[in-house]
Amino acid sequence: MAKEIQIFIDYLKKKNLKLTDQRGRILNVFLKTQRHLSAEDLYNIVRKNDASIGQATVFRTLKLLCGADIAKEVDLGDGKTRYEHKCGHEHHDHLICTRCGRFIEAMDPEIERLQKKLCRRFAFTPQYHKMEIFGVCKKCR
Repeated sequence: MAKEIQIFIDYLKKKNLKLTDQRGRILNVFLKTQRHLSAEDLYNIVRKNDASIGQATVFRTLKLLCGADIAKEVDLGDGKTRYEHKCGHEHHDHLICTRCGRFIEAMDPEIERLQKKLCRRFAFTPQYHKMEIFGVCKKCR
């Protein structure tokens, strides 16, 4: 967690911003929570510990965490933006059930290899990618 805090401090310095107590609390709660959170989810958790933190502060801090590559936005197809850890976590894709909303984090080295091959074929330099497959899970079939 110390690595992510330092990354965030360095990012804020580049933006001429400071690591305020509120931003620090939000960062700590985000890093300790190992699930996909909406801004509202994070706000509700943070607010239990510090009622002075507003929803707008949580939202702005999440945007800063994304800018610092500590968090990334995830769209699970339900119209609600969620955030997951990016820094220190392996890349993965999502399989999302259109019936129950359940999702599975999945990683396949062969798919990653094929994506790199595709980029080389078209002399394309990728910056990032995400893959989300929508369908029906085993439970809902």
